[in-house]
Amino acid sequence: MKPRLTDGLNFMSKLTPLRVLNAMQVVGSYIVSRVTGKAVHWGDPLSISLEPTTSCNLRCPECPSGLRSFTRPTGMLQDEFFKETIDQLHRRLLYLIFYFQGEPFLHKNFLKLVKYASDKGIYTATSTNAHFLDDETARKTVESGLDRLIVSIDGTTQETYAAYRVGGKLDKVLEGTRNVVKWKKQLKSRTPHIMFQYLVVRPNEHQLEDVKQLARELGVDEVVFKTAQIYDYSQGSPLIPTIDYYSRYKNNGDGSYSIKNKLLNHCWRMWHSCVITWDGLVVPCCFDKDAEYRMGDLKSLSFRKVWRGAGYNKFRASLLRSRSEIEMCRNCTEGTKVWA
Repeated sequence: MKPRLTDGLNFMSKLTPLRVLNAMQVVGSYIVSRVTGKAVHWGDPLSISLEPTTSCNLRCPECPSGLRSFTRPTGMLQDEFFKETIDQLHRRLLYLIFYFQGEPFLHKNFLKLVKYASDKGIYTATSTNAHFLDDETARKTVESGLDRLIVSIDGTTQETYAAYRVGGKLDKVLEGTRNVVKWKKQLKSRTPHIMFQYLVVRPNEHQLEDVKQLARELGVDEVVFKTAQIYDYSQGSPLIPTIDYYSRYKNNGDGSYSIKNKLLNHCWRMWHSCVITWDGLVVPCCFDKDAEYRMGDLKSLSFRKVWRGAGYNKFRASLLRSRSEIEMCRNCTEGTKVWA
């Protein structure tokens, strides 16, 4: 069976009658909101991103973790807070992304948290730079029940890889990937679905075919090319690819750049998902990396009171009215990905 089909069937196996009902409520409320221009919401999120930590071992130039540019504190997700949150959400929650900022495997109990969520029947995924996937950790990763492992690999030679993944070692990434592939085979496990995610920037755009070949050699299930978000793009950047297909930005011909896509006054993400930071702040999406748009704090409120609260509804309404008024939305391209 092809890996993508296997992963798709695994995802579908997580559906329950209540999760299907919740999906119908979320989709229905989104459609009504778009048609009427009034923000309504009848369901709970289909997916959430939950941040294990803001700490990271690398120094990537367009990442707040790498640049150490946060104004919010750095820290680690507390186990009991995580379990309390999952206990509130698991009956309707379908997809849990163990990632926002930072490197998840720096959290000492990360795989125990993954197993807790997996045991609740939630589809679990994480994104990693793969520097900490030694043999034992790779075995525990497979045993945790993690459904999807996204490995960031932005080059097939050390020089190209380190041009963006500053401080990283490609050999560690390849070793970690081999370890997980090996333990999947030894434990006869269909999970995790292993993905290479390749962030296309100018220094690595010449190795697109090479990374697909490398993935085949290692036994990686899938390759995804992701376009790069550039914070200061208006006058160009040495990271913007020359291959237009892989760029979020267009050259206006006068030395200036602009985002390709139109800024429409709606956003599906505001209805089906959200982000929870390591210290319990609920923010509307992964573009809010410094948690500026805080919808509520789970240390003092239940998740549903935040999700259905007046503050969140006001934010959804403002987006329906004029998305361009929201600062983080102005550089949003919905995290464009290109499937290999």
